[in-house]
Amino acid sequence: MRKPVMRRKGTDKAELVLAALRKAQRPVSAYDIISALRGRADLAPPTVYRALDRLIEASLVHKLESLNAFVACSQAAHHDDAAFAICDSCGSVTEFHTPAIDKTLRTWSCSNAFELNATMVELHGTCATCLDSGGDDHTHA
Repeated sequence: MRKPVMRRKGTDKAELVLAALRKAQRPVSAYDIISALRGRADLAPPTVYRALDRLIEASLVHKLESLNAFVACSQAAHHDDAAFAICDSCGSVTEFHTPAIDKTLRTWSCSNAFELNATMVELHGTCATCLDSGGDDHTHA
């Protein structure tokens, strides 16, 4: 007879938070997540932040420091070396990985006796869709 699989405490809530992030398809705050899950789960801010911390640790979510918001990870293989293009016009975010940037940052770190744990580059500007529409399209994501 098989033993039931023991789940880590808070896993269900983390799964709800991750589903809300994936559905949003844009950077959202912890309070946005609480609002999105209202009616499905009764979540307090500390619970959501703990879930987000677990998801970040599991390489499933990123915190965009410049926006104080969270996004679901789209490139888990490069979670610790992620880069993001953030459109200041519509709020869309594109996650990407560029080995040249990573190499440059690691080289600098070695040259300056700086122990590098992770890198995240955030580029702010205007996406192609907003440029094509004159910057007035705030609806795509």
